[in-house]
Amino acid sequence: MSEREKILIMYGPNLNLLGEREPGIYGSDTFDSINAEIAAKAKTLGFECEVYQSNCEGELIDRLQAARLDCKGVVLNAGAYTHYSYALRDCIASLKIPVVEVHMSNIHSREEFRHRSVIAPVCAGQIAGFGKNSYLLGVQALADIIKA
Repeated sequence: MSEREKILIMYGPNLNLLGEREPGIYGSDTFDSINAEIAAKAKTLGFECEVYQSNCEGELIDRLQAARLDCKGVVLNAGAYTHYSYALRDCIASLKIPVVEVHMSNIHSREEFRHRSVIAPVCAGQIAGFGKNSYLLGVQALADIIKA
């Protein structure tokens, strides 16, 4: 492990399929290429990234709980769990590290069930609608919060 402080980039369900999943909504950049850009951005800000993706709510919660011990903060795209996972919301609320919520699409201009984020009130902020750049903006925001 390097001497850089670590941040966690966390993805929820189906986001491992970026690049092939609904490219009209999520673009054609792959999961791996997006993560390479995120890691490069984090490095310029003095951070190392760990990337974690799971389709399972409990696994996301377990990793978030562990992040409180080994990460300075989290950039989280919870996918569909954003809209109904009170368990994920409660986990984030219990953390003493900042969590920045991100979404590639503008969730507020999509189907009505996507308009509400149950995790937003316990996150440091929300970035949505900028495609893969949402993650880069999220990393910048997280770095600013950590360094403040």
